[in-house]
Amino acid sequence: MTTENAELTTEEVLRRDIPWETYMTTKLITGTGLQLLRRYDKKAESYKAQLLDDDGPGYVRVFVTILRDIFKEETVEYVLALIDEMLTGIQLFYCPLLLEESIEFIGHNDQKLSIRLLWKGNWFIQEKSCKILSLTVSARSKVQNGADANGDASSSKKKITTIDDVLAGVVEWLCAQLKKPTHPTRSIPSTINCLSTLLKEPVVRSSFVRADGVKLLVPLISPASTQQSIQLLYETCLCVWLLSYYEPAIEYLATSRALPRLIEVVKGSTKEKVVRVVILTLRNLLSKGTFSAHMVDLGVLQIVQSLKAQAWSDEDLLDALNQLEQGLKENIKKLSSFDKYKQEVLLGHLDWSPMHKDPIFWRENINNFEENDFQILRVLITILDTSSDARTLAVACYDLSQFIQCHSAGRIIVNDLKAKERVMRLLNHENAEVTKNALLCIQRLFLGAKYASFLQA
Repeated sequence: MTTENAELTTEEVLRRDIPWETYMTTKLITGTGLQLLRRYDKKAESYKAQLLDDDGPGYVRVFVTILRDIFKEETVEYVLALIDEMLTGIQLFYCPLLLEESIEFIGHNDQKLSIRLLWKGNWFIQEKSCKILSLTVSARSKVQNGADANGDASSSKKKITTIDDVLAGVVEWLCAQLKKPTHPTRSIPSTINCLSTLLKEPVVRSSFVRADGVKLLVPLISPASTQQSIQLLYETCLCVWLLSYYEPAIEYLATSRALPRLIEVVKGSTKEKVVRVVILTLRNLLSKGTFSAHMVDLGVLQIVQSLKAQAWSDEDLLDALNQLEQGLKENIKKLSSFDKYKQEVLLGHLDWSPMHKDPIFWRENINNFEENDFQILRVLITILDTSSDARTLAVACYDLSQFIQCHSAGRIIVNDLKAKERVMRLLNHENAEVTKNALLCIQRLFLGAKYASFLQA
């Protein structure tokens, strides 16, 4: 695909003079079409709006006929710019009749036209075609809702569902852009912007998942700093939020790194709209599969509690934070005793809950400490360096001493993980509870298992 004319702007294109009379002479447009174009072209915005009020469908038909029958790039670019201006700058959304007629004509008569422009045109043509399609699809939902409310759902449905056949081809093009962008800087933002609109459509969600598009979004979930990258991040997260309502997409998200990436974003973002869409996504995923357990493991509860302490103006965000916090707390209650213990360690806040001094807990769960190359034991040892909370340090020392006593290779493992020096430093801690449990840990570390079992906290 060529990137020729990639830097064109709508304003530059609309300054062109198009030889409409020549096209009528060659019978590429009709006499009626020429009259409409003469009235409309190069006129003030307010005058164009009045013309659309009077005969909007007529103008749309002329524009789409030109796109279908004329292949000269300069003319195609010009008409796409006129349609873009009509959709975004004048009053299409304020004229339901024009909207319905426009959708019917574009969707029913020229389904393949939009796909041809996406794949064959230069970047300006591709970008405008994609934007126009997205706006049209977005607007048809509003028309459908209005028709349902007015009791005309049956006839309206026939008009507005024909464009569904186009959307699979559009999704294919969007996925191709994510894999191999046509434009070095604008392809990805434009594609994500269109997806954030189109993924509201069930048929697009289905096509996007079938095209393996979910995995193409995940790398774009990354903390951002510039205004442009923040907008891209927001729209990417918006896409994930829309997909979180679709079960097949959730299955893809569960097997990707989407969750840890979303958590990194929400931890580092100060933009309320970004935090909002991520939290709403996490709330949607909370009850799905193993997402809740993973959120617990990744410390989402602590993050949510930290976010709640900040001043947010968005009521939806505040509600979602409360719901997420409540859901995570309920999930923690349901977890097994070792899962509870693991969550406590991963959060880095230890207290004298019953399991720490329960010999049955240690006997039944000692082998669980070997999971993920002794991950929980390693975190426990790290806490000795990083925590400033006396109670946490005391409990961590006690738990290490319990591991040494209960695991057949406890002394060797703890020594290999360089825990001895860290515990030794705590022997001089100002808190008596810390020094007492640090001493117990050192004694069990130096004594054999035969004698260590006689030492009690």
